[in-house]
Amino acid sequence: MRLFILIAGLFALLTAQAGEYDQAAALSSLQRGDSLLIDVRSAEEFAEGALPGAIRIGHDDIATQISRIAPDKDRPLILYCRSGRRSALAQQSLEAMGYSQVLNAGAYDELRPLLDKP
Repeated sequence: MRLFILIAGLFALLTAQAGEYDQAAALSSLQRGDSLLIDVRSAEEFAEGALPGAIRIGHDDIATQISRIAPDKDRPLILYCRSGRRSALAQQSLEAMGYSQVLNAGAYDELRPLLDKP
């Protein structure tokens, strides 16, 4: 029984970290004004609609393009995509490169109404 609980707990921990996002922290960071909002979806998805002020860098290209857009590795970076999965992958890449303030804000469709609130 203990082994089952241990395995279940480990599985829950691993799956939570893989797609974890924090919209409240992301929204707070965006209000400060020094953060950079990055849409990691495809160009086609971005063309269909994006959050105001967002810059598009595909999650596959983030490691090669981020230094020209955000050379300061301490600048807050807020990432989003369609579901939060690609932004989690981009977050992992950026943190491995030494970026210290990277937040996965999750899904575009969930963020859009939050940013429309007064």
